[in-house]
Amino acid sequence: MTGYINSIETMGLVDGPGIRMVVFMKGCPLRCLFCHNPETWTMAEAKEITSDEIVKDLANNATYYDNGGVTFSGGEPLMQPEFLLECLKKIKEIGIHTAIDTSGVGVGLYKEILEYTDLVILDIKAITEADYEKMTGHKIDTFNEFVKVLNESGKKVWLRQVVVPTINDNPEYMHDLKEYIKQIKNVEKVELLPYHLYGVDKYKELNIPYPLEGIPPMNETKLDELERILKEE
Repeated sequence: MTGYINSIETMGLVDGPGIRMVVFMKGCPLRCLFCHNPETWTMAEAKEITSDEIVKDLANNATYYDNGGVTFSGGEPLMQPEFLLECLKKIKEIGIHTAIDTSGVGVGLYKEILEYTDLVILDIKAITEADYEKMTGHKIDTFNEFVKVLNESGKKVWLRQVVVPTINDNPEYMHDLKEYIKQIKNVEKVELLPYHLYGVDKYKELNIPYPLEGIPPMNETKLDELERILKEE
């Protein structure tokens, strides 16, 4: 089976535990205001690859991934569920740790995919229906459906939240976020990621209006203060 990918990183250090191969897949239904990878939204200019090619690369470099593994990211990996499932099955057969970095918005096969997934890195976009739709251009229902299946799976979860100045960079949001994540089971880690401007040039190259024009990058000191609020008992 062939999958459509944007790129593969062979020495990833921030997309799960240890050293990881990170497969950035094409296709995403969301249009997050802070997205810095607009080139992954569609299948345009995708590289086609088979599951056997991915598994072969992993097997040939298995010593690098002994304490790490492979992470499927995007774009949105759940938008290619059959290919993702086939990859995960074959990777588990050779004993390598698997993770998916996902917004939780896909087109099905969630239960089957999670059966072969060791870790889910779940991106929180917003925590109310109205704010979620404003942030992503998508209703929150599909995300909620994925969280329900995720909770039933018992899989380990890391949560990530991008913090954007003037939108969610305030103590009130952090208190609400702390309450919100109580509905998600088996959470091992919660990470606040600072909004940055790394993707601005990509929008210009693709001739797409940048949705957060004029918003400055997130102040790291303020981010640390918000993280303390999130973590306090």
